[in-house]
Amino acid sequence: MWTRFFIASLACCTPTLRVKIPIEAAALAGNFRAVQTTRNFHTGGPCPGSAGLRLKAQRTVVALWARWLHALATGAVLWGGAESARPDATWNFAVQLSVTVQVSPPQIALNWVQDSIATPISYTVSRKAPSDTSWGEGTVLPRTTTNYVDTDVSVGATYEYQVYKSASGYDGYGYLYAGIQAPLIEHRGTVLLVVDDTYAADLAFELGRLEEDLVGDGWSVVYQEVSPSDSVPSVKALIEAQYQANPAEVNCVFLFGHVPVPYSGDISPDEHAPDHQGAWPADVYYGDMSGDWPDVSVNDTNAIDPRNWNVPGDGKFDPSFIPGNVDLMVGRVDLSDLPGKAQWNSPPSFPSELDLLRQYLNKDHNFRFTLMGAPRRGLIGDYCGDYGGYAFSANGWRNFAPFFGPQNITLLPQPGTWLNTLSGNAYLWAYGCGPGIAYNAVNGLGNTGAYYEMETTDLVAADPQAVFTMVFGSWFGDWDNQDNLQRAVLATPTYGLVCCWSGSPHWFCQHMALGQTIGFSTRLTQNNGPSGLYQTETNTYAGQVHIALLGDPTLRLHSVAPPANLGGLVTNGVVQLTWTLSTDAEAQGCYVFRAGTPLGPFTRLTPSPVFAGTFTDPTPLSGTNTYMVRALKLENTPSGSYTNASQGIFLSLNPAPGNGRIPVAVSSIVRTPAGIVLMWSSVAGSTYGVAFNPELRIADWADLTTNITAGANSLSWTDFTAGAASQRFYHVFRLQ
Repeated sequence: MWTRFFIASLACCTPTLRVKIPIEAAALAGNFRAVQTTRNFHTGGPCPGSAGLRLKAQRTVVALWARWLHALATGAVLWGGAESARPDATWNFAVQLSVTVQVSPPQIALNWVQDSIATPISYTVSRKAPSDTSWGEGTVLPRTTTNYVDTDVSVGATYEYQVYKSASGYDGYGYLYAGIQAPLIEHRGTVLLVVDDTYAADLAFELGRLEEDLVGDGWSVVYQEVSPSDSVPSVKALIEAQYQANPAEVNCVFLFGHVPVPYSGDISPDEHAPDHQGAWPADVYYGDMSGDWPDVSVNDTNAIDPRNWNVPGDGKFDPSFIPGNVDLMVGRVDLSDLPGKAQWNSPPSFPSELDLLRQYLNKDHNFRFTLMGAPRRGLIGDYCGDYGGYAFSANGWRNFAPFFGPQNITLLPQPGTWLNTLSGNAYLWAYGCGPGIAYNAVNGLGNTGAYYEMETTDLVAADPQAVFTMVFGSWFGDWDNQDNLQRAVLATPTYGLVCCWSGSPHWFCQHMALGQTIGFSTRLTQNNGPSGLYQTETNTYAGQVHIALLGDPTLRLHSVAPPANLGGLVTNGVVQLTWTLSTDAEAQGCYVFRAGTPLGPFTRLTPSPVFAGTFTDPTPLSGTNTYMVRALKLENTPSGSYTNASQGIFLSLNPAPGNGRIPVAVSSIVRTPAGIVLMWSSVAGSTYGVAFNPELRIADWADLTTNITAGANSLSWTDFTAGAASQRFYHVFRLQ
């Protein structure tokens, strides 16, 4: 209950504002002073509000006290107020599609869940090839129909389906990318790995491993360091130069660290105008190779945060809608300015930015190598309701059904259960929406207080067990600020690898069910403007510049356990490879690839899968050969089937006589005043070698010695060249 007015502003910040604060908050207002003001703030946001929020000191965005007081005073926040909206049947705004497929005769049978409110007027099924730009004429089906069999299909081909539901008062849409034994995507293109140079040297090992992991999943990699102080156009110029040099090949940008952030537009996709209207972060700028991005016309300084102000010539661009076709898949891992403040004036509680970045790279590697994973199922917490057709959580229903099947989607209708559920149960995907109350806080998804608040610190402490996460609510869709809730998903200790603000607009990720990347889904969503191919009941902000992926854009839905222990022997110029098979019970052999350099490009040597852990290359390249072995698996999903592959494992050797190399485990490594001493178990009479790499980039291995002869069962060798090097990586091998 509001009992009196209190005129306040932060003494060190502008603008001032008139707010109404409950009397119990007066004691916490000591950092503010009374001022005269004529400005009153729009309460904004289309979800129903309620009585005001109780004042809390747990706001970590110190620069935005004005917004904090306003939210406390009005209780009107995006999309919803302190009291969450009813759990409407938002799944009816989606059509939950899945398929069963048959090889002979080939057919794809679509199935969907009937509307739970009333039998609709009709369903219309449309199909197109992946490269088609329109759906063409659809097939109208009776209102009670919940399946459709397509027999005009071929094994190895893929198809896109749209099912449109016409109901009384609303519409529903479902999308699915289907195939029967769709082929492996062996080469995915070139990814530009653009790294903030602040911690590049400290993360040399992890970044080198990431490069190898990207190559091992079919990518070519171009590595580029930039400074956070570089201009946004200069970073774009680096990206554009790589693209123009090879436009058919370069298709992805992975921004790692605090790479300069583009801003653009005069937008408020969380519908908080004028409070939150202006320029928003726009990483899509880095992916648009043809559009015009001027900075001459927008002039708006009404937003509460000056970061959103946009005036001519300030380096923030004018377009509110993406001006060109998005050519490159762009994703960002930015863990700067995440102190994890439990209260506005409390000390940091999170690990350092360096430690958070290292943690992310370890999670990324673990997921790719099946060292970390989650059951193939989805979780939805919807605390906004349908809100007049926006139906934000339909994102979850529409995407999760082709991923997992409708039977593997769990709805949590009760606020206060989402974070608790994820803290003890793993889901490959999670969706959560609720009334956003700050950049770092949302109601409904947590378990704090009467309104089930979740702050950034709550999220990270709970370590939710979801690999891919969609969230939605006010304020935190604008992610370039302290302790931002979206970026905090990437800071969770064990699972969180991807986050997107999904609801304004809706996202379309259905291609991931057959092996495409989250970056592919991001680019598709960005290119899906207001009249795009993929529709929803209401999708007002489709095509705007704020649509962004936080996370590694090259990640895929399904990981396969890779083979291990790749070794090679050279006999009379012939290379004999051996390896340990994948531990995945459904793996179906391996492909073997070869390249002249560790970075590729790789050519497949095996026309069909190799089921034994051995392969002979009778005609190796002259000089160094790098071999890659990947396990294969026929993935069966609710969208059909496709050939999937594990991460690659590598071996480089020279087929000249005596250059066969068998990896050897090092038992100890010790730095002494004389040098670095390595020890390993040996076979008497055998010859050993040692290679080193200063930063573990796979192209930088160099032999230190290849003529160590063992005379006993244990061997030691000292690297006298190491000097005071802060780090060095070694590879010990037995020569054959």
